This record gives sequence, structure tokens and C-alpha cells, in this order.
Amino acid sequence: MKTHLFAKGKGTLHLSFVILIVIITSGILIPQHGFGQNAQSSGTDSTRVKQNVIVRPVSYPKVVGYLSFILPIVTIDENATTTNFSKGTFSIGFPVGVNVLYSDKFGFSYEFTPTIKSTGGTSKMSNLLFDPGTMFRFQHSFTIITRLAFETSGRYGFTPVFNKVYLRTRDVNYFVALSTPARFGNSLPASMGLNVQFGFIFN
Repeated sequence: MKTHLFAKGKGTLHLSFVILIVIITSGILIPQHGFGQNAQSSGTDSTRVKQNVIVRPVSYPKVVGYLSFILPIVTIDENATTTNFSKGTFSIGFPVGVNVLYSDKFGFSYEFTPTIKSTGGTSKMSNLLFDPGTMFRFQHSFTIITRLAFETSGRYGFTPVFNKVYLRTRDVNYFVALSTPARFGNSLPASMGLNVQFGFIFN
């Protein structure tokens, strides 16, 4: 009886630790000054900041880094449909990378994503993904990224990413992205998934 209670408590502790990481990361990623600037009624200083950020001349090529976290929503293959947070399992990834921007319309992205998985009362780093890709940049801060994917789990494939910058500040730009990973190999059926990603890019 005591052993069972200890195992249950240990599982709760691990899950709480993962949730704490998500909360801390979310707090870091939530804009602190951008919304305050937008809410100013006088408009003079706020407008000046916006103009400095948007109109500032850019010389190419330009290299920028970014930090983010990503949540798998659902993965589908011929045998099953798996959702995050189901059956006591939770996964979260932390993509970090460098974008090399060659123009207003094109760039190349190098990204690494370690993934932490919590299941059965324990958590571990379950996978490391390297997914470089070309960036096609459009108006209104919208970007499509076509990534290749190579995982330490033995899987490989490609990942289309639909990225949108939703807030610009002097130091960082905040973005949200949807990705649809396709994976093959390692004696497993082909799969498709849907992920959501939040992060910021250093200016």
C-alpha cells in the first residue's frame, strides 16, 4: 500500500515538474512591454517605437536566433490516432534555431528540438530532432518553412510549417506556428501529425 502511494506521488511530482516548465516558459514568452506600448492613449511614444521597429533598414544576409516550445496535438497512422495528454502521456519540445535571411522573401533555417516525454510516473528526454529547411517569406509577417526531419529515434521525413509573427518589439518578435510533420522509417507505419509552436525571434 505504501509502495503504491509513493509511486503515485512520484508520478504526480514528475507531471507537476513538466507543467512548471511550461508555465515558466510561457511567462518568458508572453510580451511584457509590447502590449503596454500598444495600450498607451497618447500615441506619440508608442508610434515612434512601432515605426523604429518596422521601418528600421535591414541589410542582408542577416542571421537571427530564436527560442520556442512546441506541443504535439495529434499523430495519426494506419494503426492508431494518438493525442497529447492521453493515457497519462505528455510530450513537449523546445525548438531552438538560427535563421539565415537572404532577402525579404527567402531564407534558410537550422533547428534542433529536444523533446521531453512524461509517462508512467517518470519523465525523460525521448528524442532529438534536427530539421533544416527553406523559408519562403510573404507579406504581413507570414512565412512558410519546408523542413526536412531527422530524429534520433530513427524516424525521418519532412515538416511543412506555417509561421506568423503576431507582435513586433524593439528586441524580439513573437510568433506562432502550425506544423504538420510526416514521418517514416524505423519499422513503424508512416504517420502524419499536427503541432502548435510558440516562441520569439531575436532582432
